[in-house]
Amino acid sequence: MTRREAVERVAINERTARDWERGIRKSRNSRFYPDGRRVDYTTGRTTMETMENPPSPIPEQVGSRLLSLLEREKIADLRRVGLSLRAIGRELGRPASTIKRELDAHTVGGRYLPHGAHRAAAGARARPKPALLAEPGPLREYVMDGLREQWSPEQIRNRIREDHPDDEGMRVSTETIYQAIYVQARGGLKREIQVALRTGRTRRKPHRSPEHRTSRFVDPMVMISERPAEVEDRAVPGHWEGDLITGEQNKSAIVTLVERTTRYVMLGHLPDGDHTAETVRDVLVTLVGTLP
Repeated sequence: MTRREAVERVAINERTARDWERGIRKSRNSRFYPDGRRVDYTTGRTTMETMENPPSPIPEQVGSRLLSLLEREKIADLRRVGLSLRAIGRELGRPASTIKRELDAHTVGGRYLPHGAHRAAAGARARPKPALLAEPGPLREYVMDGLREQWSPEQIRNRIREDHPDDEGMRVSTETIYQAIYVQARGGLKREIQVALRTGRTRRKPHRSPEHRTSRFVDPMVMISERPAEVEDRAVPGHWEGDLITGEQNKSAIVTLVERTTRYVMLGHLPDGDHTAETVRDVLVTLVGTLP
């Protein structure tokens, strides 16, 4: 449509539509421009100011899994020319069920409204939202009582459904309980409740897949099977291998050095069972320092 046809359809002034396209907003007898200028209607005075409560711009992508504004506009265009749900889904690389839910939720008077749908999606994802367990109430008390009884968050989630089958307000997920305990910004349970967790942890333990875990060592691991043949067959003196022997409950420890060819053994005692990397290093330096 032309701008004139569009403004007639939505019943606004053409100058208002032109202002919207240029990013100009009106508030309290003033026009606010994108560069910060404010023009007062009554006095004609221009100042550099900003709106007290400017409308937050809606991003074109409100969530990585949700439809973007561009996709919603394309749905409207393709639907208008008569494409089926499956055909639209193939064009966007989305399931046909996603297209159907989108059209069912945001079709008014037989017309799909993409910009209205996008505003609704952005509003539904407004952050931050108040934490479920941050406010006092029966749900929060139930969770705290369960933790005091040494119930796990999974047990609390399942038990609350059994105890309150008809009360939808008495529902909580396992993740919500953990966040209320561990995450300061979204907390809601007292810090001393943490000791009620069976693990006794006061900090959350991250679980990463093997490919995303941080290596303990800077250099790549060298497998013992890859050592040179001269070391393997003990043909050349001067190659040593080390080991660590620990006593009962790790209360005592001895570091050993064995020369591969002669089987000469050197032992170093680690004080008080301390076998950290730094302590072992210092003992090894002392042992090697005694060699000619």
